[in-house]
Amino acid sequence: MTFFEMTDVSFQYDKGSRKVLRHFSLRMDKGESVGVLGQSGCGKSTLLRLISGLEEPASGKIVINGTTMVDAKKFVNPESRGIGMVFQDYGLFPHLTVAQNIVFGLHRLSKKDRAARLDEMLELVKLQDYGKRYPHELSGGQQQRVAFARALAPEPALLLMDEPFSNLDANLRGEIRSELRHILSAANMTSILVTHDKEDADAICDRIVYMQANDETSLERKSS
Repeated sequence: MTFFEMTDVSFQYDKGSRKVLRHFSLRMDKGESVGVLGQSGCGKSTLLRLISGLEEPASGKIVINGTTMVDAKKFVNPESRGIGMVFQDYGLFPHLTVAQNIVFGLHRLSKKDRAARLDEMLELVKLQDYGKRYPHELSGGQQQRVAFARALAPEPALLLMDEPFSNLDANLRGEIRSELRHILSAANMTSILVTHDKEDADAICDRIVYMQANDETSLERKSS
């Protein structure tokens, strides 16, 4: 059964300008990880902004877990879409500890439930002994794992990742890719990875969508 679906989505930033996306469609199953691969300017990051609700498409429809997020008559605000996001700069709060960063979006839970979810996330990303540390006391790979833990803590329906490995050196990159694959699988997380690096997509994703500027269609293939 289809868990996530974009149908015939088009978008342009200014009236009269060229469309960044034209008639883009994508379907995903629950727990599937899809990589969106393409060079700068092809619309990859715009795609994530449309899914998260930071931009509104000119046409088309987006559905997550049976709920319509946007179509010609409906627009669900970003905070109500149940989407987690991980950015290339991690976006951690420098004045908060690892633990405080992870539970930041869990204010609706009781203190007991927040503590339980924190322990679960620290174990998932293998940072059980780092809860009291601050971001500047962590390595780049550890900071990235905290960013993933924070994004996954509220149990989002969908996780969006925008070039999450771009700030890591080559040696660390391979290690983190493997860890992330395990984290996504363990959480049964449906996710979309935007990247220009084919090795990133091959290492993590079940399927790859190739995007090119001004193309109306995308090509897909199974990762090896």
